[in-house]
Amino acid sequence: MKITLRVLLVGAVVILTYMCYRSIMSSIEFDSERKLRESAIQARLIDIRKAQIEYKNVYGVHAANFEELVKFLKEKKLPFILKEGELTDEQLEKGMKEKDAIKLGLIKRDTLWVLAKDTLFGANYNVDSLAIIPVANVNAHFTMDTATLVSNSGYTVKVFESGVKYDTYLGDLNRQLLVNLKDLANKLGKYDGLRVGSVTEINNNAGNWE
Repeated sequence: MKITLRVLLVGAVVILTYMCYRSIMSSIEFDSERKLRESAIQARLIDIRKAQIEYKNVYGVHAANFEELVKFLKEKKLPFILKEGELTDEQLEKGMKEKDAIKLGLIKRDTLWVLAKDTLFGANYNVDSLAIIPVANVNAHFTMDTATLVSNSGYTVKVFESGVKYDTYLGDLNRQLLVNLKDLANKLGKYDGLRVGSVTEINNNAGNWE
């Protein structure tokens, strides 16, 4: 009887130890994969922000959707200053301005008109993928929304928001850990996912991870 009880206790300890080990490993694996995915998503959201800022510089408002934003990147040309030569320390000390040096032929400044896509991201950047969540086996797109908010000082501010929820890019991972992550975000009153900008507050287009 004592031997049987001892065997059962040892078995229970082994099972409990294994369960604790699997719980810890599951958490580590979840966090590791989450960081890997979020790194790619954050980079894409930063590109979206860069494009939206340039769009607003040109039109005074943000693109309402990705179709407008991609069309802008593919078709709109932006000025690109080609610089040849710089003012020397001696010239700067003498008070010489860049425009004076240009007139004297000491330096050159030429304005080229280049596609927005090439100016912002380079010629090989695939802007058609801008809206796509960059995670394998996740067939989904970022959301996009715009709004006009009023600051505390009474100024109207054009804002945009682009993001993706945890459910979309972590939905195939440990379900309980995902539920815990969402629950924590909700309790803290935070966006349950990753996003840049906001249509409910003026945050200078910041990412919620920054």
